[in-house]
Amino acid sequence: MHRRDRRHDRPARRTALVLSAALLAGAPLLTACGGEAHPGAAAVVGGERIDVSTLQAQVKAARDAQSTSPQAAQLIAATGDLGRQKLNGLIFDRILGKVAADAGVTATRAELQQTHAAFVRENGGEEGLAAVLLQQQGVAPGQVDDVVRRNVLMTKVIEKLGVTETPEGQKKLQDVFSEASKALDIDVNPRYGAWDDTKVQLDTGADTTPWLLEVTREQAAAGPEQLPG
Repeated sequence: MHRRDRRHDRPARRTALVLSAALLAGAPLLTACGGEAHPGAAAVVGGERIDVSTLQAQVKAARDAQSTSPQAAQLIAATGDLGRQKLNGLIFDRILGKVAADAGVTATRAELQQTHAAFVRENGGEEGLAAVLLQQQGVAPGQVDDVVRRNVLMTKVIEKLGVTETPEGQKKLQDVFSEASKALDIDVNPRYGAWDDTKVQLDTGADTTPWLLEVTREQAAAGPEQLPG
């Protein structure tokens, strides 16, 4: 059987890993909604609700995992904006799902297992992988599979669309995700900000660079391949 040269996989995988992390921006821990157009919802994406209870459960799982670490105080302080990070991730996963479906891309069980195994090897085992994700992204052990799926889909989308690590390639990717975002008619509870279809991220009024464009800068100075921070 022909053996694929893994070196050819690295640019696409690194791009996906960086993208996965770059979308995670900061904000205070989210609380229950009230008196809004969608009571109890943190956001509505493509007509599908993301309930505040779902969001809070993800945050709680991460905080519980952090609290068991000897570096609990540092981990919690470093992810004080975890609520917004999780909401960004939940919304983005739905956009990614649409982009992947439109491109005819799926994540097979074998691909998920292979990617998970690669992450484990690169981080010194299951415990090492869990520790890195908890420290860098506030990902609880039970949420690791979500990170794996996101990276598999992102890598395959990048490959299917022929996106290159150039400004032109980044613009192409930005346009595809912006269009998918607009099509999903994303409505975020205003107490948490608003969704910006152009930047593909939550916007609270601060002047921020679209996360997809920031990838270009990160790639330019990329060192050894690693999980995103």
